[in-house]
Amino acid sequence: MNTENKKQIVKDKYTQIALQDKAVNTSSCCGATNSSSEIYNIMTDDYSHLKGYNSEADLGLGCGLPTAFAKIEKGDTVIDLGSGAGNDCFVARHETGIEGKVIGIDFTEAMIAKARQNAEKLGFHNVEFRQGDIENMPVSEDMADVVVSNCVLNLVPDKSAVLREIFRVLKPGGHFSISDIVLMGNLPEVLREDAEMYSGCVSGAIQKADYLNKIKEAGFEAISLQKEKPIVIPDDILSKYLNIQEMQAFQNGQTGIYSITVLAIKPGHRLEKKRISPAESNIYCEPNSGCC
Repeated sequence: MNTENKKQIVKDKYTQIALQDKAVNTSSCCGATNSSSEIYNIMTDDYSHLKGYNSEADLGLGCGLPTAFAKIEKGDTVIDLGSGAGNDCFVARHETGIEGKVIGIDFTEAMIAKARQNAEKLGFHNVEFRQGDIENMPVSEDMADVVVSNCVLNLVPDKSAVLREIFRVLKPGGHFSISDIVLMGNLPEVLREDAEMYSGCVSGAIQKADYLNKIKEAGFEAISLQKEKPIVIPDDILSKYLNIQEMQAFQNGQTGIYSITVLAIKPGHRLEKKRISPAESNIYCEPNSGCC
């Protein structure tokens, strides 16, 4: 698959997801593969306890709770990448208050329409949704205090381009909190090349060390892991791609699929906001990972 093919696959699949029932999304792989007979949420964390949560905006597509870790303050301007039906935006809006502003960016027209409808129902006038490619965001530079994203960068072919864009749109001293899927070890070739597994968040993932290094190369500092959890793909999904022996080798091998939530800071200082120190951001940093 070339870059444009990958993008079209993602757009088509997430258009379908926007129009299907949430129960289908949460019983599948990031909402994008066929439903598993082992009905449980493969990727998602529970948002329902967070203030600002809206069930109609929760499509069950995330792999973490980046907004809960994002240290959003009253009056902040927040950008959510891959905003879907608006769930993270609405949680962020609770933290920014009416003094702040939240901008959701999504690639898919159906998701933008759904998010705008949800915002209108809630009467939120400081939450805006813009259709666009996060490799080239429809946002001016140095305008965001915080950027969040939930299980989206793994879908983007050029992750370095997105990180450069995040750096561009953040104010000096601003920061991001992103949940994403990463790998440790190599996926079987058939999983890595399959279009469905790409749109399902798995085959588009890269090695954890490479992911953290790309953040560093983009110019960010105080890079820290806020949360990490393993992801297990159920047998009835794996069996579509691997025979019994291959499944056993994969499950008993060295390959791990993980959800991580990462925080990093754009260098600089903003007088109007308290800057997060490396010590405050460093909730967890794996030794010798190069993230500290």
